[in-house]
Amino acid sequence: MSVLKVEHVSKEFTLTLKQRRESHNGLKTLVAVDDISFSLKPGIIYGLLGPNGAGKTTTLRMIASLIKPKRGKILLDDVDIYDDIYTYRKRIGFLTSELKLDGFFSPFDTFTYMGKLYGMNDDEIDKRRNELFKSFGIDRFKDAKIKDLSTGMKQKVSLAISLCHDPDIIIFDEPTNGLDVVAARDVEEFLINMKKENKIILVSTHIFSLVEKLCDEVGIIVKGKLILDTSMEEIHKHGDLEKVFFDLYEGVEKL
Repeated sequence: MSVLKVEHVSKEFTLTLKQRRESHNGLKTLVAVDDISFSLKPGIIYGLLGPNGAGKTTTLRMIASLIKPKRGKILLDDVDIYDDIYTYRKRIGFLTSELKLDGFFSPFDTFTYMGKLYGMNDDEIDKRRNELFKSFGIDRFKDAKIKDLSTGMKQKVSLAISLCHDPDIIIFDEPTNGLDVVAARDVEEFLINMKKENKIILVSTHIFSLVEKLCDEVGIIVKGKLILDTSMEEIHKHGDLEKVFFDLYEGVEKL
Protein backbone atom coordinates (compact mmCIF):
# COMPACT_ATOMS: atom_id res chain seq x y z
CA MET A 1 0.00 0.00 0.00
CA SER A 2 1.19 3.52 -0.82
CA VAL A 3 2.67 5.71 1.89
CA LEU A 4 3.22 9.45 1.48
CA LYS A 5 6.15 10.81 3.49
CA VAL A 6 7.07 14.39 4.29
CA GLU A 7 10.76 14.38 5.21
CA HIS A 8 12.48 17.39 6.80
CA VAL A 9 10.54 19.82 4.64
CA SER A 10 11.05 23.59 4.95
CA LYS A 11 9.70 26.55 3.03
CA GLU A 12 10.51 30.24 3.24
CA PHE A 13 9.27 33.24 1.32
CA THR A 14 11.01 36.47 0.38
CA LEU A 15 9.29 39.45 1.97
CA THR A 16 8.38 42.57 0.07
CA LEU A 17 9.76 45.91 1.26
CA LYS A 18 6.36 46.73 2.75
CA GLN A 19 6.23 43.40 4.59
CA ARG A 20 9.74 43.97 5.97
CA ARG A 21 8.71 47.35 7.33
CA GLU A 22 5.59 45.89 8.94
CA SER A 23 7.47 42.98 10.54
CA HIS A 24 9.83 45.34 12.43
CA ASN A 25 12.50 42.65 12.64
CA GLY A 26 14.58 43.53 9.58
CA LEU A 27 14.40 39.99 8.16
CA LYS A 28 14.19 39.61 4.39
CA THR A 29 12.55 36.19 4.48
CA LEU A 30 9.73 34.48 6.35
CA VAL A 31 10.14 30.85 7.37
CA ALA A 32 6.62 29.47 6.88
CA VAL A 33 7.45 25.79 7.44
CA ASP A 34 10.51 24.70 9.40
CA ASP A 35 11.93 21.16 9.05
CA ILE A 36 8.75 19.11 9.46
CA SER A 37 8.37 15.35 8.98
CA PHE A 38 5.34 13.05 9.11
CA SER A 39 3.79 10.16 7.18
CA LEU A 40 0.36 9.65 5.64
CA LYS A 41 -0.94 6.09 5.37
CA PRO A 42 -3.91 4.47 3.60
CA GLY A 43 -7.07 4.11 5.64
CA ILE A 44 -5.90 6.77 8.10
CA ILE A 45 -7.25 10.32 8.40
CA TYR A 46 -4.43 12.63 9.45
CA GLY A 47 -5.35 16.00 10.91
CA LEU A 48 -2.95 18.93 10.67
CA LEU A 49 -4.02 21.26 13.46
CA GLY A 50 -2.82 24.77 14.16
CA PRO A 51 -3.78 28.44 14.44
CA ASN A 52 -3.99 30.76 11.45
CA GLY A 53 -0.54 31.53 10.08
CA ALA A 54 1.01 28.40 11.56
CA GLY A 55 2.06 26.96 8.19
CA LYS A 56 -0.82 24.54 7.53
CA THR A 57 -1.78 25.80 4.08
CA THR A 58 1.85 26.11 2.96
CA THR A 59 2.42 22.50 4.01
CA LEU A 60 -0.62 21.31 2.09
CA ARG A 61 0.37 23.28 -1.00
CA MET A 62 3.78 21.60 -0.95
CA ILE A 63 2.24 18.15 -0.58
CA ALA A 64 -0.14 19.00 -3.44
CA SER A 65 2.94 19.98 -5.53
CA LEU A 66 1.76 23.56 -6.07
CA ILE A 67 4.96 24.92 -4.52
CA LYS A 68 8.33 23.22 -4.04
CA PRO A 69 10.00 22.87 -0.66
CA LYS A 70 13.12 24.92 -0.08
CA ARG A 71 14.63 21.91 1.68
CA GLY A 72 13.55 18.33 2.26
CA LYS A 73 11.55 15.88 0.17
CA ILE A 74 8.02 14.60 -0.29
CA LEU A 75 8.01 10.91 -1.19
CA LEU A 76 5.29 8.57 -2.44
CA ASP A 77 6.36 4.96 -2.00
CA ASP A 78 9.89 6.26 -1.33
CA VAL A 79 10.02 8.04 -4.71
CA ASP A 80 10.32 11.84 -4.88
CA ILE A 81 7.03 13.21 -6.21
CA TYR A 82 8.96 15.48 -8.59
CA ASP A 83 10.44 12.48 -10.39
CA ASP A 84 7.07 12.14 -12.19
CA ILE A 85 5.00 15.09 -11.11
CA TYR A 86 2.19 14.68 -13.65
CA THR A 87 1.47 11.09 -12.66
CA TYR A 88 1.49 12.16 -9.01
CA ARG A 89 -0.96 14.99 -9.64
CA LYS A 90 -3.44 12.56 -11.20
CA ARG A 91 -3.46 10.67 -7.90
CA ILE A 92 -4.31 13.62 -5.66
CA GLY A 93 -7.45 15.61 -4.96
CA PHE A 94 -6.73 19.00 -3.40
CA LEU A 95 -9.35 21.32 -1.96
CA THR A 96 -8.21 24.81 -1.01
CA SER A 97 -9.94 28.09 -0.28
CA GLU A 98 -7.95 29.48 -3.21
CA LEU A 99 -10.01 27.40 -5.65
CA LYS A 100 -12.14 29.90 -7.57
CA LEU A 101 -15.08 28.66 -9.62
CA ASP A 102 -16.35 30.55 -12.66
CA GLY A 103 -19.68 32.00 -11.53
CA PHE A 104 -21.24 31.89 -14.98
CA PHE A 105 -20.83 28.13 -15.38
CA SER A 106 -23.08 25.52 -13.78
CA PRO A 107 -21.84 22.75 -11.45
CA PHE A 108 -22.72 20.26 -14.21
CA ASP A 109 -20.56 21.98 -16.84
CA THR A 110 -17.72 22.71 -14.44
CA PHE A 111 -17.53 19.07 -13.36
CA THR A 112 -17.56 17.94 -17.01
CA TYR A 113 -14.75 20.35 -17.86
CA MET A 114 -12.58 19.17 -14.95
CA GLY A 115 -13.23 15.53 -15.78
CA LYS A 116 -12.03 16.13 -19.34
CA LEU A 117 -8.86 17.74 -18.01
CA TYR A 118 -8.17 14.53 -16.10
CA GLY A 119 -8.66 12.46 -19.26
CA MET A 120 -11.94 10.88 -18.19
CA ASN A 121 -14.40 9.72 -20.87
CA ASP A 122 -18.07 10.76 -20.93
CA ASP A 123 -19.35 7.61 -19.20
CA GLU A 124 -16.77 7.94 -16.40
CA ILE A 125 -17.65 11.60 -15.91
CA ASP A 126 -21.41 10.92 -15.81
CA LYS A 127 -21.02 8.07 -13.31
CA ARG A 128 -18.70 10.00 -11.00
CA ARG A 129 -20.76 13.20 -11.23
CA ASN A 130 -23.94 11.34 -10.31
CA GLU A 131 -22.23 9.75 -7.30
CA LEU A 132 -20.75 12.97 -5.94
CA PHE A 133 -23.68 15.26 -6.69
CA LYS A 134 -25.96 12.82 -4.84
CA SER A 135 -23.54 12.53 -1.89
CA PHE A 136 -23.27 16.30 -1.47
CA GLY A 137 -26.85 17.20 -2.37
CA ILE A 138 -25.87 19.14 -5.50
CA ASP A 139 -28.40 17.42 -7.80
CA ARG A 140 -31.09 20.09 -7.53
CA PHE A 141 -28.61 22.85 -8.30
CA LYS A 142 -26.55 21.16 -11.02
CA ASP A 143 -27.81 23.46 -13.79
CA ALA A 144 -27.83 26.72 -11.81
CA LYS A 145 -25.11 29.32 -12.28
CA ILE A 146 -22.47 28.94 -9.60
CA LYS A 147 -22.66 32.67 -8.81
CA ASP A 148 -26.28 32.16 -7.69
CA LEU A 149 -25.47 29.36 -5.22
CA SER A 150 -25.08 29.78 -1.47
CA THR A 151 -21.60 29.87 0.04
CA GLY A 152 -22.09 26.37 1.43
CA MET A 153 -23.24 24.96 -1.90
CA LYS A 154 -20.27 26.54 -3.69
CA GLN A 155 -18.03 24.81 -1.16
CA LYS A 156 -19.70 21.47 -1.86
CA VAL A 157 -19.30 21.98 -5.62
CA SER A 158 -15.60 22.67 -5.00
CA LEU A 159 -15.39 19.44 -3.00
CA ALA A 160 -17.01 17.44 -5.78
CA ILE A 161 -14.74 18.91 -8.44
CA SER A 162 -11.60 18.20 -6.42
CA LEU A 163 -12.69 14.55 -6.22
CA CYS A 164 -13.97 14.14 -9.78
CA HIS A 165 -11.16 11.75 -10.84
CA ASP A 166 -11.55 9.51 -7.75
CA PRO A 167 -8.06 10.26 -6.36
CA ASP A 168 -6.43 7.89 -3.86
CA ILE A 169 -4.78 10.82 -2.02
CA ILE A 170 -7.18 13.44 -0.60
CA ILE A 171 -5.80 16.75 0.69
CA PHE A 172 -8.36 19.12 2.17
CA ASP A 173 -7.62 22.57 3.59
CA GLU A 174 -10.43 23.59 6.00
CA PRO A 175 -13.04 21.39 4.23
CA THR A 176 -16.01 22.47 6.38
CA ASN A 177 -15.44 26.23 6.06
CA GLY A 178 -18.65 28.02 5.13
CA LEU A 179 -20.83 24.95 5.63
CA ASP A 180 -23.87 24.70 7.86
CA VAL A 181 -24.12 21.82 10.33
CA VAL A 182 -25.96 19.54 7.89
CA ALA A 183 -23.54 20.15 5.01
CA ALA A 184 -20.56 19.76 7.35
CA ARG A 185 -21.91 16.40 8.46
CA ASP A 186 -22.21 15.31 4.79
CA VAL A 187 -18.54 16.13 4.26
CA GLU A 188 -17.52 14.32 7.45
CA GLU A 189 -19.45 11.20 6.46
CA PHE A 190 -17.94 11.30 3.00
CA LEU A 191 -14.41 11.42 4.43
CA ILE A 192 -15.20 8.49 6.71
CA ASN A 193 -16.37 6.52 3.65
CA MET A 194 -13.17 7.44 1.81
CA LYS A 195 -11.20 6.14 4.80
CA LYS A 196 -13.04 2.81 4.45
CA GLU A 197 -11.89 2.73 0.82
CA ASN A 198 -8.28 2.93 2.07
CA LYS A 199 -7.60 6.41 0.73
CA ILE A 200 -4.75 8.53 2.07
CA ILE A 201 -6.47 11.53 3.70
CA LEU A 202 -4.95 14.74 5.04
CA VAL A 203 -7.21 17.38 6.59
CA SER A 204 -5.94 20.78 7.70
CA THR A 205 -8.08 22.63 10.23
CA HIS A 206 -8.17 24.78 13.34
CA ILE A 207 -11.34 23.09 14.62
CA PHE A 208 -10.71 20.73 17.53
CA SER A 209 -14.04 18.93 17.27
CA LEU A 210 -13.45 18.04 13.62
CA VAL A 211 -10.12 16.42 14.44
CA GLU A 212 -11.59 14.63 17.46
CA LYS A 213 -14.44 13.25 15.36
CA LEU A 214 -12.58 12.27 12.19
CA CYS A 215 -8.87 11.83 12.68
CA ASP A 216 -6.80 8.79 13.63
CA GLU A 217 -3.55 10.74 13.79
CA VAL A 218 -2.78 14.40 14.39
CA GLY A 219 0.08 16.79 13.81
CA ILE A 220 0.13 20.07 15.73
CA ILE A 221 1.92 22.87 13.91
CA VAL A 222 2.83 26.20 15.51
CA LYS A 223 5.03 28.90 13.98
CA GLY A 224 5.99 26.58 11.15
CA LYS A 225 7.22 23.79 13.42
CA LEU A 226 5.53 20.43 13.92
CA ILE A 227 5.55 20.25 17.70
CA LEU A 228 3.56 17.00 17.97
CA ASP A 229 2.94 14.06 15.63
CA THR A 230 1.01 11.23 17.23
CA SER A 231 -2.16 9.14 17.30
CA MET A 232 -5.44 10.36 18.73
CA GLU A 233 -5.32 7.33 21.00
CA GLU A 234 -2.10 8.66 22.51
CA ILE A 235 -3.60 12.16 22.81
CA HIS A 236 -6.49 10.83 24.85
CA LYS A 237 -4.10 9.31 27.38
CA HIS A 238 -3.21 12.89 28.36
CA GLY A 239 -6.65 14.50 28.20
CA ASP A 240 -8.72 15.95 25.38
CA LEU A 241 -7.18 17.43 22.25
CA GLU A 242 -7.88 21.05 23.16
CA LYS A 243 -6.06 20.74 26.49
CA VAL A 244 -3.05 19.02 24.90
CA PHE A 245 -2.93 21.64 22.16
CA PHE A 246 -2.95 24.64 24.48
CA ASP A 247 -0.42 23.09 26.86
CA LEU A 248 1.97 22.76 23.91
CA TYR A 249 1.01 26.08 22.31
CA GLU A 250 1.57 28.08 25.47
CA GLY A 251 4.93 26.40 25.92
CA VAL A 252 6.01 27.49 22.43
CA GLU A 253 4.73 31.04 22.97
CA LYS A 254 6.92 31.41 26.07
CA LEU A 255 10.07 30.65 24.08
